[in-house]
Amino acid sequence: QVQLVESGGGLVQAGGSLRLSCAASGRTFSTYVMGWFRQAPGKERRFVARIIWSEGGTYYADSVKGRFTISRDNAKNTMYLQMNSLRPEDTGVYYCASGRSAGGGYDSWGQGTQVTVSS
Repeated sequence: QVQLVESGGGLVQAGGSLRLSCAASGRTFSTYVMGWFRQAPGKERRFVARIIWSEGGTYYADSVKGRFTISRDNAKNTMYLQMNSLRPEDTGVYYCASGRSAGGGYDSWGQGTQVTVSS
C-alpha cells in the first residue's frame, strides 16, 4: 500500500499560519485522491480538504474554506496544507490519507501531526 508521513505541526497563536506536509511512498502510482482530516480533543475525526492527484481539483470543508489551501508536488509525491488565519477551534491532530479510486474512500493513513492554536 501507500505509506504516509505528516510533518509541520506545532504551536501557533490565533491569526497565525502553519504549513503541513504529507510525504507518500510505496505504491504511489495507484493514488487517485489525497486528503487531510483532523481530530479535535474529545471529538471524532472529520474531513478538512482533498485533492484529486491527476488533475489537481480541490474541495474544502466549510469551516476552513477561504483560510486553508491544499496543494501537491507530483515529482516529490508530497501533499501540503497551507493554513492561514488559524483559530483555536482548528486545534487537533491532523491526518493525511490517500485513496485509489473515485468512490472507494481512503485506505491509507498517516500517524498524524499535532496542531495547537492558542488564544
